[in-house]
Amino acid sequence: MNIQKLSIAFSLIFLISIAFKFEIKAQEPVKKTGLDIVFIGNSITEGALLEKPQTEAPPAIACEDLRKRTGVGEVNFINKGRSGYTTVDLLPSRGGTFENVLTATVQLHKNPKHLLIFSISLGTNDSAEKGPNGSPVSPKDYHRNMDSIINELIGNFPDCKIILQQPIWYSPNTYNSAEYMEKGLARLQSYFPELQSIVRVYSKRKPHQVFLGNQKGFEYFKETHLKYLVPETGKQGTFYLHPNKEGAIILGKFWADSIYDQLLQISRI
Repeated sequence: MNIQKLSIAFSLIFLISIAFKFEIKAQEPVKKTGLDIVFIGNSITEGALLEKPQTEAPPAIACEDLRKRTGVGEVNFINKGRSGYTTVDLLPSRGGTFENVLTATVQLHKNPKHLLIFSISLGTNDSAEKGPNGSPVSPKDYHRNMDSIINELIGNFPDCKIILQQPIWYSPNTYNSAEYMEKGLARLQSYFPELQSIVRVYSKRKPHQVFLGNQKGFEYFKETHLKYLVPETGKQGTFYLHPNKEGAIILGKFWADSIYDQLLQISRI
C-alpha cells in the first residue's frame, strides 16, 4: 500500500512539474524582430491619386499589416516612391536620387537590432515606349540597372535584405500612341524573368540577401482593374495604371505577405 501511495505521489509531482514548465513557457514574452523598411519605386509606390498617400499608399498599408504579424515588433518605414522613377533614375551616382535614398536610410535605420529591408518595385516607367528617363529600357539594361542598385545597397548596408516586388499590370494604352500600343506592356513582362535571374545570381553571390517578392499583383490587377485601378484619361482614351484606395490596400498586403514570407525563410521571426 505504501509503495502504491509513493508511486502516486511521484506521478503527481511529475505532472505538476510538467504543468509548471508549460506555464513558465507560456508566460515568456515572444521574441519579436523590429523592422526598418525602405520602399523604393515609382508613382504606384508613392500612392499617386490617393487622397492620403501618407497612410493609404501600399508601403503604409504593408507596414500596418506587418505590425500585426506574429514575431514582428516595431516597424518603421520611409516611402521613396516617386512619380516617373525608372531604374535609370535610381542608378548610383554622387548627388543623385540614389544618394538621397542612402541618406534617408541612414536616418531611418538607427537601431542596429532592427532588420533593414529594401522593398523595390521598379519597371513600369522603364517599359514605356517614350517619356520617362531612359525609356524604353531593354530587359538586358533593366537587369544591369537593377544589379547596380542592389549591389550598391548591399555595399552600403551589408546586413540588409532586399525584396524585389514584381510590377503590376497596366492597360496597354497607357501613355502610348496607337503605333506603340501593347509594346510597353509586353516589355514590362519581359522584365519578370530578369528579376528571377537576379535572385538566382544573388542566391549564390550573397545567400539569403536578395529575394523575389510579390508575383500575384500582375494577374490580379489585370483581372480586377475596373474595380481596383483608377480610370484615367490619356491619348488613347481611358487607361488604368494606379491603384485606387481599395487597390492600394490589396497591393500593400501583397507586399506585406512577401516580406513576412521571406523573414520566415531566413528564420528571423
